[in-house]
Amino acid sequence: MTETAQDRRPRAYPAPEFPPRKPKLFARTPPAIFPSILGLLGLGLAARKGAEVLGLDQSPLGGLVEAALGGLMILWLFAITALFAKILRRVGVLVEDLRVLPGRSGLSAATMSGMAAGAVLVPYAPGLALGLVVAALVAHGLMALILIATLARMAPEARSVSPVFHLAFVAFILGALPLAQLGAVEAATAIFWVTLTVASAIWAVSLLQLLRTNPPAPLRPFLAIHLAPAALLSLVAGEIGLPSLALGLAVFGMVILLALLAAARWITVAGFSPLWGAFTFPLTAFSAALLTLGGTWEWPGLVLLVLALGIVPAIAWNVLKLWPGNRLATKTNAAEA
Repeated sequence: MTETAQDRRPRAYPAPEFPPRKPKLFARTPPAIFPSILGLLGLGLAARKGAEVLGLDQSPLGGLVEAALGGLMILWLFAITALFAKILRRVGVLVEDLRVLPGRSGLSAATMSGMAAGAVLVPYAPGLALGLVVAALVAHGLMALILIATLARMAPEARSVSPVFHLAFVAFILGALPLAQLGAVEAATAIFWVTLTVASAIWAVSLLQLLRTNPPAPLRPFLAIHLAPAALLSLVAGEIGLPSLALGLAVFGMVILLALLAAARWITVAGFSPLWGAFTFPLTAFSAALLTLGGTWEWPGLVLLVLALGIVPAIAWNVLKLWPGNRLATKTNAAEA
């Protein structure tokens, strides 16, 4: 077939828009905001525990911690509203965000943040706290099912186990903590044993993968997520009357933390990125776990809390300041509704 002049003509592209088109309000809400918001809520909860350990919960310092938690609840409510607005515009963005690791971790952290918000409300509004935790657990379960269906349609290499699997399939353990505090011990116990089994499997597979291959430098901050299940499982074990297991999980968490610290330069070699939000919640959760154990464990817990008070807000600020102007959405490949 002979080539015509029309066939040789350069393909016409649409003229660039000027001024550039702006997405509708909240249409590109990046899920990557939520690991940092979860870390801030975790920091507030750890600080509440720290004030209690020091006997300062009824002092002005304790009031300052509660005021900060109130401010963080407003931030969380704004962020979760923005995410809901995006999903309501076009439900398909949920699947699109789950196809990439920043979106996958962010959406998991979004539902986890609902569980953390419930824990914040426990002393003030137990009924509201229970409803919020149950809603967050249901939302997380639905998200996990959608993620499984999404992964099933992706290439085999995209389905490999990663630390983000903890956020997707073990994060129910965060909801077990306020459930136990509210008296739903049987439900918390059931969640504990199921998530302990899943977390153990993910830890084992991840260790084998790490021994065989090095993860790409930009994705190494996700390795910090391995600390979060150990911390949360330890916290819940203490609440449901398993002190020996709580201690054992805390010791295991300490091993993970020391390994992360030893490899800190290797983990952060790619420089700062929005994925550093993965450092925040594991650190605060483990601080709270050590403080809850009491005794000599309180001292390393307080040291970690002091470090977290400097590290977590700094990371959160540097991530969240990219949210306006869709800079964070661009950096993390967030879908647009």
